[in-house]
Formats: sequence, structure tokens, C-alpha cells
Amino acid sequence: MSEAGDTSPQPGKTSQPKAGDRRRARALAMQGLYQRHFSKSPISDIEAEFMVDNDMSKVDIMYFRDLLRGVHREQAELDKLIEPFLDRPLKEVDPVELAIVRLGAYELKCRIDVPYKVVINEGIEMAKRFGGTEGHKFVNSVLDKLSRRLRLAETRPR
Repeated sequence: MSEAGDTSPQPGKTSQPKAGDRRRARALAMQGLYQRHFSKSPISDIEAEFMVDNDMSKVDIMYFRDLLRGVHREQAELDKLIEPFLDRPLKEVDPVELAIVRLGAYELKCRIDVPYKVVINEGIEMAKRFGGTEGHKFVNSVLDKLSRRLRLAETRPR
């Protein structure tokens, strides 16, 4: 019998977030980064707005916050990592694709708990959903090359 306020997992329930919850967290974080690109609002304001304006019941909220805050905090470093793999100047990259690539770069660099193939696939899927017609090819190219630099042991052929 559990006591009131007990937050331990119930039998048959997992405390691990579902893949779909993380996928929604990534999509919302990408949209928040896109919004930040144009509004220049403080990231905390954007986070609060997204928390109020979206149904967060099926979102990994901690992951959403980590991605949004982490990409914002690490943006200059992420841009330095990304730039060698771009086919155009950073300022000419479509803002949606830029948000996706920065998000993927952050995950590759800071979230080693997420396999590099998942990072790339999620980036491609977001680009297909939110980006331009050929945007997914650009995202795939950049994240694939970056993964070989940041995740050498994981990407090395066996």
C-alpha cells in the first residue's frame, strides 16, 4: 500500500520518458529557438509562453527545458561546431533549419545518452515537417558530418 504523496513508479509503469514525449519536446524546443531567432525575447519568457500555450501532458518537459536552455546557452560554441559543415554562411541558413541543426548539434555534444542515429533521424523528420522542400537533406548532411566529429567512437565502422 502506498502512502499519500508517494511518487515511486507503480507496477507496470516506467519512469523513462517515451520516445514520442521526447519527439514532442524536440519539436517544441525547435519552435522556441525559431521564435527566439526573431523575437530576441529572453529564453525564460519563451519557455514560460510555451509551457502555458501548449498541452505539455505528453511532452518530456525536462528534456524540452534542457534543449531550449542548453542550445541558447551554448549557441556560440554550437555555431563554431556547425560552420565547417555548412555550404553557405551561417546567417544565410534558413532559420528553421538553423534551429534544427543547432538542436541536433547540442544533442550530439551534450546528450550522449541519445544515440547519434536518433539525433540525425529526429532532425531529418523535423526538417521534413517544418522546413523547406529540400531542408531535410541539408540537416542530414550537417548532422551526419558533425556526428563523425563529436561521436567518433559511436560512428566508427566496426
